[in-house]
Amino acid sequence: MYETKNTHKISALNVTKIRNDFPVLNQEVYGKALIYFDNAATTQKPRVVIDIINKLYSEHNSNVHRGVHYLSEQITKMYESARKKVQDYLNARYNHEIIFTSGATDSINIVAYSFGEAYVKKNDEIIISEMEHHSNIVPWQMMCKRKGAKLKVISINNKGELLLDEYKKIINSRTKLVAIVHVSNSLGTINPVKEIVAIAHKNNIPVLIDGAQAIQHGSIDVQDIDCDFYVFSGHKIYGPTGVGVLYGKERWLQEMPPYQGGGDMIERVRFERTTYDELPFKFEAGTPNYIGVIGVGAALDYLTGIGLDNIKNYEKKLLDYGTAKLTALNELKLYGTAENKTCIFSFLLNNIHPYDVGMLLDKMSIAVRTGHHCTQPLWEHYKIEGSIRASLAFYNTLEEIDSLYEALKKIQKMFK
Repeated sequence: MYETKNTHKISALNVTKIRNDFPVLNQEVYGKALIYFDNAATTQKPRVVIDIINKLYSEHNSNVHRGVHYLSEQITKMYESARKKVQDYLNARYNHEIIFTSGATDSINIVAYSFGEAYVKKNDEIIISEMEHHSNIVPWQMMCKRKGAKLKVISINNKGELLLDEYKKIINSRTKLVAIVHVSNSLGTINPVKEIVAIAHKNNIPVLIDGAQAIQHGSIDVQDIDCDFYVFSGHKIYGPTGVGVLYGKERWLQEMPPYQGGGDMIERVRFERTTYDELPFKFEAGTPNYIGVIGVGAALDYLTGIGLDNIKNYEKKLLDYGTAKLTALNELKLYGTAENKTCIFSFLLNNIHPYDVGMLLDKMSIAVRTGHHCTQPLWEHYKIEGSIRASLAFYNTLEEIDSLYEALKKIQKMFK
């Protein structure tokens, strides 16, 4: 059994020590030190995660749940230990409420299909918001088309905040589920999910929370939020790609039909009829990404060792400093100015195309993302095609923000 507790205590003074845990950060791009500001797309991986994955493939690789031999028993213990770590991280009531998937997108699709099959009928309604990632729009559109249901959308104000009064107005007897992003991947807005859930529950409506951009920035307590489903991806939280989590309250998971059929999710198979296994295995058909799951467990150990409050407090310093720096630039338009937000800066610079800015920043060794960030309906609200997005993590520094500021000034001069 691998334990990867980290003894670091983060502060502005020892981020250098933290950065040394991430091999990819200690390199040069075009002759300069890499500045990685694309953390909303994927986070970098600490050495403990990389080392554990290598060790598992080298010394312990075997399929889970199926074998009576030593390797299978050991890898199964580690796999189920990772489930317990996720349960503790989310403060879920039961470990069988944790379903391993291929990512947040897969988790949402599971609910959209299974919940839809069990509960949604013609002319029923699903509520989402204007700031959703495509992964929390398209699965519901597909479900609505299949079931003859309708999609309702909560609007935002120009600061990038949900209009809760509008939300209250569109809830009605036909509403079957609310699916809302916890943190906007384009604006950084932190939505008041606890209040959103409370409003829905007053009307006996379950809520799914897309936590892909929230899970890495601080502690999440699904019992306190009282959400019915919560999803996230491992690669957003310093773990491997190709693995994700679906948390679901026991009641819903028991009643929903499985999304996929195959091995490991069955109790008994006959040609005439198949009965399904108990939770969580009912929703984990086939060989899971057990190496990735254990890697996620290692990432959670690493973060809890640092301290989630420490991470949150430090990233708040980055947010405040970065906001002050960027808004000091003439002709820079910042999108996403909510009172409560994470360390994401989406902006346009002068009348320069975002792609051009992104390419020039890359040549200055600064990695950002450009485009619509899988939120095309959101940018229609602002009447633009997309933005330049710098998204920060706890291994970023104030000095790197200074470098971004100076690079943007250079780009402005070039285009003048």
